[in-house]
Amino acid sequence: MSNDATEEKIFTKAFFLVFGALLFSSLVMYALMSTVTEYATSLGSSATVAGLVSGIYIFGGLCSRIYSGNALEKVGWKKIALIFMSIHFLSCLLYFIVNDVTLLLIVRFIHGIGFGATANAIVTIATDVLPKKRFGEAFGYFMLGTTIGVGLGPFISGFLYDSVGSSGCFLAASIFAGLALIFIYFVDVSKHDPGNNPDKIESSDNSQCSGLKKVFEYKAIPVSIFTALTSLGYVSILSFYRLYASEVNLTEAFSWFFIIYSVVLVLSRPIAGKLQDKHGDLLICVTGIIAQAVGLFLIAFAPSAFTVIICAVCAALGFGTLNSACTTIVTRNASKHRRSYAVSTFYIFCDATMGFGPALLGSFVTAGSGYAPVYYISSFITILALPICLYSLRNS
Repeated sequence: MSNDATEEKIFTKAFFLVFGALLFSSLVMYALMSTVTEYATSLGSSATVAGLVSGIYIFGGLCSRIYSGNALEKVGWKKIALIFMSIHFLSCLLYFIVNDVTLLLIVRFIHGIGFGATANAIVTIATDVLPKKRFGEAFGYFMLGTTIGVGLGPFISGFLYDSVGSSGCFLAASIFAGLALIFIYFVDVSKHDPGNNPDKIESSDNSQCSGLKKVFEYKAIPVSIFTALTSLGYVSILSFYRLYASEVNLTEAFSWFFIIYSVVLVLSRPIAGKLQDKHGDLLICVTGIIAQAVGLFLIAFAPSAFTVIICAVCAALGFGTLNSACTTIVTRNASKHRRSYAVSTFYIFCDATMGFGPALLGSFVTAGSGYAPVYYISSFITILALPICLYSLRNS
């Protein structure tokens, strides 16, 4: 009975280690992504290039995610995590020597490579250490690491950028990346890690996979597509909110955007999870898509402190809730041996839109229009996710 109790316990040492790794990795991503566009413009770049600077990090992550899906099973979870988290940490130090946009683009891409495989490895390790009979509940708590990172990252970096400049942001990111590396180093996955059990690699179902199946889980693609479209709406806020806030004189209101976002998400996630279990996936996903589209439209059409708050709430109910709900959907629909591939597929699609999105949206910014078109267009793209959502969930 004591063994069963141990297996069912969520808040173990292993949980806090993988949670800490996820939290600090997320802090790095969201802290830099929210200020790097402003830093790029200070180096003389256009809005389009600044968007590319923001998004190329995600594109680098996309490249390493494609590689890591199969490498995690062949090389081992812990080895891949430590290798790419070291790249993630060292890349943070490179920001201190950046003095032009070209070099910044190179560093951001390398940094993204470190991030993508790192994120896959952390989630894969978490699926092993979290209790199996309470996996949904435990995974929800685990994903709060990303939620907190989304809220605190932009807030911390915005404060540091305004107080001490870009060097403060780079120092904070370096500390966060170093802590993530330390946390994952102490996670014990020796029992099931393929790197320590080479015989299991050969016996795994994944050893029979070939071609695209070594990268994608096909069952996860439809859900991943419509979630990816909503991620484009979210990244429009993440990449350009400080520049837009300055343009419409709402810097103070927007400084609280991600704190409100995180609070709403933490409060709503348990409710959304129960509604998803009781009433199905469609209710949560349709509500999230509509809410995000409305919020983005409002801050473009009538920017004010009130609509900033409304947009933060809508974004939490939108991509914030969808990210967790749809991760649950693709994980639930995949077989045990394909779970890591399903998660990888999901994030590959989201990373693709988040990577290319800022540059695409930034191309609509002109001296005459300002940044408002970014939010009109991202609102429209979010709505495009609705028919895909209806089709994929009704036929799943």
